[in-house]
Amino acid sequence: MGWALVLHDGAGDVPRTLPPETREPRLVALCRCLDRGARRRQARRTSFVWELEDCPHFNAGRGSVLTADGTVEMEACIMEGATLRCGAVAGLSTVANAVSLARLLMEKTPHIYLAFDGAEAFARELEANRRVYVLTWSVGQF
Repeated sequence: MGWALVLHDGAGDVPRTLPPETREPRLVALCRCLDRGARRRQARRTSFVWELEDCPHFNAGRGSVLTADGTVEMEACIMEGATLRCGAVAGLSTVANAVSLARLLMEKTPHIYLAFDGAEAFARELEANRRVYVLTWSVGQF
């Protein structure tokens, strides 16, 4: 059986007529993701998704669209097909790479889904014990 890599670059409709200064960084980030994923061939590796989460041109992570209240609410999910294990987090506003928190949820707990205050508390707990990537961003940085 082969393997597959599925990338979702955020919600919304992205027009084909994006100007080059917006389109090119997206293409570069996607190519890096695909290259990393192809080289690793492991769904557990999440660093290739960081390319999307760290790129301000994607509706994910740093490029998240703000809610009506002017806040960020991110979510991420990861699944290992061979083991059927999964982890999902939602309603995050202080975690730099949501997919990494979803992976840690899958690997370190019996839970498959945490949202909002529970997900943020899990991230803070890991920050205290494992020096994980919890950040507080201001609205102006998005």
